[in-house]
Amino acid sequence: MSKVSYYTAEGLKKLRAELKHLKDVERVNASKAIAEARDKGDLSENAEYDAAKEAQGMLEMRISKLEEQLAGARVIDESQMDTSKILVLSKVKIKNQTNGMEMNYTLVADGEADLASGKISVNSPIGKGLLGKTVGDVAEIQVPTGVIKFDIIEISR
Repeated sequence: MSKVSYYTAEGLKKLRAELKHLKDVERVNASKAIAEARDKGDLSENAEYDAAKEAQGMLEMRISKLEEQLAGARVIDESQMDTSKILVLSKVKIKNQTNGMEMNYTLVADGEADLASGKISVNSPIGKGLLGKTVGDVAEIQVPTGVIKFDIIEISR
């Protein structure tokens, strides 16, 4: 049974596009590389052939993983979501109690996480610590160096 993951329509579209590219382009390239290596002679001592077969195996594992993700993928209708508490796709403004620094994050599925653009996974330590909190709550998040406390300032979609 595959694990259910929630995506934006855009995130799901990217996942499907990546799978299509891997199947339609990369799979063909892997087959060509194996055929070229096979044409070079004795397979028992052909490192190029071994490398091409290994690359094909890694590609097939990636394709299998993406197919599994897509099987459990669900699109979230943001218009139907509760804005009183932090959920997947919530945009949150938090303040670190220790240094006073304010940060803005959007909680997304693992496949869409990108810290540079302010998107963190709901399965990350901060993401897990924020889920279910409301404005005014304090999120205590366990990190390797100890516990960090964040004030929840704002929640939006």
